[in-house]
Amino acid sequence: MSDLFAAAAEERLERRQPLAARMRPIRLDDIVGQKHLLGPGKPLRSLIEADRLSSVVLWGPAGTGKTTLARVVARSTSKQFVQLSAVTATVKDVREEIAKARQRLGERGQPTILFLDEVHRFNKAQQDSLLPAVENGLITLIGATTENPYFEVNAPLLSRSTLFRLEPLDDEAIGQLLARGLEVEGATADPDAMDHLIARVGGDGRQSLTALEVAVALAAARVDGGPIHVENEDVEAALNVKAFRYGRDEHYDTISAFIKSIRGSDPDAAVYWLARMLEAGEDPRFIARRLMVHASEDIGMADSQALLVASAAAHAVEFVGLPEARINLSHATVYLATAPKSNRAYMAINKAQEAARTAGGEVGTHLRDAHYQGAASLGHGEGYRYPHDDPRGWVDQQYLPPEVAGRRFYEPKRLGDESEIADRMNQIHRWRHQLADPVPAEQDE
Repeated sequence: MSDLFAAAAEERLERRQPLAARMRPIRLDDIVGQKHLLGPGKPLRSLIEADRLSSVVLWGPAGTGKTTLARVVARSTSKQFVQLSAVTATVKDVREEIAKARQRLGERGQPTILFLDEVHRFNKAQQDSLLPAVENGLITLIGATTENPYFEVNAPLLSRSTLFRLEPLDDEAIGQLLARGLEVEGATADPDAMDHLIARVGGDGRQSLTALEVAVALAAARVDGGPIHVENEDVEAALNVKAFRYGRDEHYDTISAFIKSIRGSDPDAAVYWLARMLEAGEDPRFIARRLMVHASEDIGMADSQALLVASAAAHAVEFVGLPEARINLSHATVYLATAPKSNRAYMAINKAQEAARTAGGEVGTHLRDAHYQGAASLGHGEGYRYPHDDPRGWVDQQYLPPEVAGRRFYEPKRLGDESEIADRMNQIHRWRHQLADPVPAEQDE
């Protein structure tokens, strides 16, 4: 029976234009998301409304509205709008359009906007062919790319364009898009089904509408002419993935299980909870932030590379994005889970902050800044001993204020790299003890 529904749904989809195409906005106010660029008074909106747009590069993940925005520009400008795709266009095609733009400007005084989709697909020679026309203002370029333009777009071309970064659509924007889609399709939906769809599309507006269209087609085939109501099973079938229960409680419970698995040095459990979060549509930046905190809170000085690995994963999330960044997150998760654990750096700042709140204390005169004119007359720096003048790299000197003198906030753990730190700190404490209670040489054996 399910095969019959699927066949009926497929036939229904083939008979008409895709939902995303039918819903393509024609005005700026119809575009959802990107309020930082298109909100009232924002720079890109102001340039478009005034028809004074100069060459720009629109950078953002798939489904964030780059092509949609370009088509809105096409409807709102008095300039000639020409579109090429870098996937199929050649240098010859570009030169022909530049020649037409020159002729158009000479005959009618009409400037040209060239929209080049997936501009990162152009090689250096192809991009260089655009440069003279962009530089002299013969064409206004709108380049769209999902890749980092600093890596994929020639520096001279990028320097002559304004870069606008489009962000993945947030849940509210995707929700608005789906509500419009249901209205266009004449359908209703369970809130849970829409929540699942929002969580799964990762801020991709086009994917959300495509999945909604399939889900509506499945629901319509099921009711066979009755009112169309989309349920969770329709969304699951459209996405080809089972819905996870992942509300507010599950969000916190799953990240808790994730961190506790890493802290417990269980890489298998940690990667599983990572997978659960990714499958449920969790924001990968949230996961990356938690890894960075965990690297210092639970690993700390036992393996200081952990923070670097976690930071690199966070950087990869921003510049690579899903789905590839899941590999970087897995790398960091496994590294942190298998690293030696120490929370002593975390405990140190907790103890020190408590002491700072309750004990206070002034900076000793010998530790105060002595670099500015007149500082010496105030006694700043007087009595300070420079550790590098001692062959041990250490001198006996009081750094804490008297109110907390002798307190130990950081106590290294004998695990991982922190074992060596513990040995160094113990040596310093032995030197300090010897200076406070010197032992005759003949008794020091």
